[in-house]
Amino acid sequence: MKSPDFLTAVGIGVSNLERSADFYSRVLGMKAVQTFKLDHMDEIVMSHEGRNAVVLMHWTDGSARSYRDNPIKLVFYVTDSKAMIERIRAEGLEITTEPSPLASMGGAIIGLGKDPDGYVIELIQLPAKVAA
Repeated sequence: MKSPDFLTAVGIGVSNLERSADFYSRVLGMKAVQTFKLDHMDEIVMSHEGRNAVVLMHWTDGSARSYRDNPIKLVFYVTDSKAMIERIRAEGLEITTEPSPLASMGGAIIGLGKDPDGYVIELIQLPAKVAA
């Protein structure tokens, strides 16, 4: 029987591999699960408990790369979006949307900030279940 297809990771180019790994680890609670040194780039695979991963990639081949403000959004489900936004703010990074309930998302609390290279980090906190 064939296994179902699924996305395992998304890779993003970063200007400083160590700084980005520190941010995703310390601020977003991810862990470095694997590193690669390829001929043309270095990579660190960051994951939450073996779930989908973000691959941080830094080219080492001397090619010109744009690492800033690329139109990419990484979406995370979190238990407390306000606390996570405060952690991003404490890093001196941009907050683009303060956490607030969004009716079109069933009342989920959504906040948006940016990582060290300007990638959008969307934080989704599911609404508390209404007692029956």
